[in-house]
Amino acid sequence: MNTKDGSKYLNIVMFEPEIPQNTGNVARLCACTNAKLYLIGRLGFSMSDKYLKRSGLDYWDKLEIEHIIDFEEFENMFPEIDNRCRFHLFTTKTDKLYTDVQYKEGDFLIFGPETRGLPETILQKYNKNCTTIPMNKMTRSLNLSNSIAIGVYEAIRQFGGIKE
Repeated sequence: MNTKDGSKYLNIVMFEPEIPQNTGNVARLCACTNAKLYLIGRLGFSMSDKYLKRSGLDYWDKLEIEHIIDFEEFENMFPEIDNRCRFHLFTTKTDKLYTDVQYKEGDFLIFGPETRGLPETILQKYNKNCTTIPMNKMTRSLNLSNSIAIGVYEAIRQFGGIKE
């Protein structure tokens, strides 16, 4: 489903994902929720990886997916990002809760790679748009595909359900 201005009603961005199973799980999530998936930068696997394909099941033909060379190219694709929709960067390096954000159709939920998260340069540039999922302070992070599911379903809850 596209919004009135042609953008997907929810956009999920994985910056340099490293684990094929996580990306496959997220691809499946996007297919089930009508979200578009953007993969940005160098991937830690091949798009033909058997674990990627297996975790995405037979949903690949139901998915809108785009691979973009780097974050700068991605930003250039959306020059008026704050007018039409917004970037929401998920990170452990902020105190702003993901539930305190008002999501709207066309927004982008952006997540970093499993082992290091989003680069500081990107976090600093969009620091007002950083959000976090609460967790025990004695742990480093949640599983990436779980974190993305949490963010996606909070946005969907605010939208009032999945758009067909």
